[in-house]
Amino acid sequence: MFLPMTKQEMINRNWDNADFILITGDAYIDHPSFGASIISRLLESHGYKVCILAQPDWKDVNDFKRFGKPRLGFLITSGVVESMVNNYTVNKKKRKKDVYSPHNESGYRPDRAVIVYSNMARQAYKDVPIILGGIEASLRRLAHYDYWQNKLRRSILLDSKADLIVYGMGERSIIEIADSLNNGVAISDITFVNGTVYKTKDISYFDYLLLPSFAQLNEDKHYYAKSFKIQSENTDSINASILVEPYGDWYIVQNTPSSPLNPFELDKVFDLSYESDYHPIYEDSGGIKAIQEVKHSIIANRGCSGGCNFCALTYHQGRTVSARTKSSILREAKKIISDKEFKGYINDVGGPTANFFENMCDNQSKYGSCKHKKCLSPKCDQLNVSHKKYLSVLRALRNLPEIKKVFIRSGIRYDYLLLDNDKSFFKELVKYHISGQLRVAPEHINSEVLRVMGKPEKVVYDDFVNQFNTYNKQFKKKQYIVPYLMSSHPGSDLSSAIELAEYLHKTKQYPEQVQDFYPTPSTMSTVMFYTGVNPVTMESIYIPKSDKEKKMQRALLQYKNPKNKKLVKEALIKAKREDLIGYEKHCLIRP
Repeated sequence: MFLPMTKQEMINRNWDNADFILITGDAYIDHPSFGASIISRLLESHGYKVCILAQPDWKDVNDFKRFGKPRLGFLITSGVVESMVNNYTVNKKKRKKDVYSPHNESGYRPDRAVIVYSNMARQAYKDVPIILGGIEASLRRLAHYDYWQNKLRRSILLDSKADLIVYGMGERSIIEIADSLNNGVAISDITFVNGTVYKTKDISYFDYLLLPSFAQLNEDKHYYAKSFKIQSENTDSINASILVEPYGDWYIVQNTPSSPLNPFELDKVFDLSYESDYHPIYEDSGGIKAIQEVKHSIIANRGCSGGCNFCALTYHQGRTVSARTKSSILREAKKIISDKEFKGYINDVGGPTANFFENMCDNQSKYGSCKHKKCLSPKCDQLNVSHKKYLSVLRALRNLPEIKKVFIRSGIRYDYLLLDNDKSFFKELVKYHISGQLRVAPEHINSEVLRVMGKPEKVVYDDFVNQFNTYNKQFKKKQYIVPYLMSSHPGSDLSSAIELAEYLHKTKQYPEQVQDFYPTPSTMSTVMFYTGVNPVTMESIYIPKSDKEKKMQRALLQYKNPKNKKLVKEALIKAKREDLIGYEKHCLIRP
């Protein structure tokens, strides 16, 4: 049974009111791919009554009174995607589609949804606690660069007028908060929960690291780079410190991260009573498209040790990897098999990075992730490399008689894959788990750009491609690699974009899609974009910011598209690479 989404559904359960009202910018899909569903079902399993206010009318306060006054609080999330990213392209143009909304249409959620929803909830019931969670609140928990306004913004806790932020994966935190509220603890006194952020005027009673003040961040961009370096070094539950960011008389306090769930705790979360579908209220609008990819997919793990600088996963979830047990994954597979729409194909078994299934080294579980070292790029000499647990899960799924194919569509970290001396996983990946195309993310091939990105060298990608092709021949498969490529990342100038274009030409790869670098809140690369320096080394970095250069870099990566010829020619002339304009084999375009 779905949780109540209307007042009548609440009445049908004989509830006079809700303990919590969860407000989300997504349509209501009761599936563990959606954080709102996990949190609501978890609270339900602990005896709390939760109603779902999905995509409310943010211009009408009465919609925020739909269920009446909640007994314990409002829980607010923008949804599974940051609302500004969801609403705008990298060129800051309004998106026309939204797979998380009815009719696949945009316009169902406001810009800066967390702030808007929180202010409306406060207007509806002034004395009800408001707790923020999800990706938008998590990545904006401290001062952050906002690409759409091209300026630093304050902690979202201040602009939203909320009481508390739950950052990261919030299962432990939300239950501790709920139990505290239920036992009569005032929301202003809930300052002790790991994985939360709160505001105070008194910081004299605990140890902490003091970040530069918001005033200092606005005076000098280098302060922001230094501040984010400190933040990036304090994302592990074992070795992080409390962080404090001053705002005049107020302080924003970030408690240390909540510890990741262990495999058995993770199993319990995924064994909750999800409907694994969208709410029936959306039937008349044709359903919600976002369910299609995840309905017959399995989330197997959490966390990512990859450390790509343009990715916010480390800042949100930390570098520690946790995975479900095989038995839990098989239980979910059998539930999927029983679905009347199931055709025999598991679309994905993975997570942030599919082939990360356990911690990277023995020290990680004891001392936490290293503050000043990465696991993969550059490779750490303490690295443990194994695909045995993941492979065991895949084999067990393949052996279920009702399953025809098990695909892996989550990201594969190919440099980690190559480090495994046991080639069993690589071979079985090629033989059993690819649906024609394997998507991997080299992102670039220029050494300097890759270093700035935190990605492995080109030679590693080339080695992977060669081995992939060898195994395809061995198993008589016609399968292809589809590389994700990124233009205009910090460190990338026209010459490096041309180098990538030459590589694509030489290897006969013609990408249909290229991602321009999108400066989203709280990634290392976004800080570089704003400050012009690498926060780790404080070295200056070239930043492509003009619209013209961005268009040129993007066009170079799709040089075969006739629409791009004018821009490609202009870029080549500007870079003094007219040698690539001509009829010879090495030329990108003809005169």
